[in-house]
Amino acid sequence: MTITAGGCHCNATRFELAHAPAEVTSCNCSICAKRGALWAYYQPSEVTFTRHEADSTYQWGARMCTFHFCPQCGCSTYNETPSWTEKGPDPDHPLIAINARLIDDFDPDAVPVRKVDGKNQW
Repeated sequence: MTITAGGCHCNATRFELAHAPAEVTSCNCSICAKRGALWAYYQPSEVTFTRHEADSTYQWGARMCTFHFCPQCGCSTYNETPSWTEKGPDPDHPLIAINARLIDDFDPDAVPVRKVDGKNQW
C-alpha cells in the first residue's frame, strides 16, 4: 500500500491521506484566490495528522469554514468545511480540504482540476 503524505514547507504540519486525490478544486472566492491552493476533499476519517506542532486558523463572515495555516512558514495547510449540496452547506457532514500542493510529489497536471466560481456564486 502506497502512503499519500505531505506537509507544509517547514514540516511543522505533516499528514497522511487514505488515498491520492482523484481531482482537485480551484476556487476563485476571495480567500482561495489569495491563498492559491488546490483543494482535495476528504472525509475526516481519511486524514491523519502525523505532526501538528504549529497551527493557526482564520475564519470570517458566516464562519462556516476554518482555514488552517502554518504560522512558521506561512503555508495554507487545510480547511474544515461543511460538505455542499445543491441546497447549500451541510454542516452535519464535514469535510477536510487539504491543500493538494502540499502533498509530497504532487503533480497538478496528473489530476482533473474542477473550477468553482466562488467569487460569483457565494
